[in-house]
Amino acid sequence: MHRPVNPTGHTYAQAHEVSAGARLLFVSGQVPEDEAGETPADFLDQCRLAYANIEKQLRAASMDFSNLVKLTVFLSDRQYRAGHAEVRKALLEALSPAMTIIITGIYDDKWLLEIEAVAAD
Repeated sequence: MHRPVNPTGHTYAQAHEVSAGARLLFVSGQVPEDEAGETPADFLDQCRLAYANIEKQLRAASMDFSNLVKLTVFLSDRQYRAGHAEVRKALLEALSPAMTIIITGIYDDKWLLEIEAVAAD
C-alpha cells in the first residue's frame, strides 16, 4: 500500500509512494501539550509528547507509526534539530516516511516544536 523511495538511513526517505485506493489520514499539527494543557519545559520531553499526540491520533484511526508516509516538523530554533533526530530515531526505528523540517515561529511561545503527519494504509 505504501513504501519509502530512496530511504536515507536516518528514519526518513526522499519520497514515500502511496498506492491508489489507500486510506489516507491527515493529522493536524500536534503540539507538546498534554490533555491537561501542560507543556514540559525540556525540548526532548516536548518532542516525545508531540509524537505521543501523533500516535494517539493514529490509533484513533486504527493506525500506528508504521503507517506514516510524511512528517512536517516545525522547530522554533535550529538548535533542536539533533534532539528531534534523537527522539525520531528512537520512536520510528527503521521506518522511513518522507520528512520536511522547517525552522519557524510557533503559535505559542512555550512550544518548541509542532509536528503534522500524513499516514496511509
